[in-house]
Amino acid sequence: MSQHRSLKGSSSVGAKRNVLKRFERVKLLKASGKWKDSNSPIGLPKTKPLD
Repeated sequence: MSQHRSLKGSSSVGAKRNVLKRFERVKLLKASGKWKDSNSPIGLPKTKPLD
């Protein structure tokens, strides 16, 4: 029996994700100048991943 294509991991590693981890969102906010070190990492504004 073959494995379903959505369960194969090696080919989907390079796929574009539309959801970012918290540290990735902070990194994007720092790059755009919208992040201060005094800000809380909880309740971050929405960010779109870079293409």
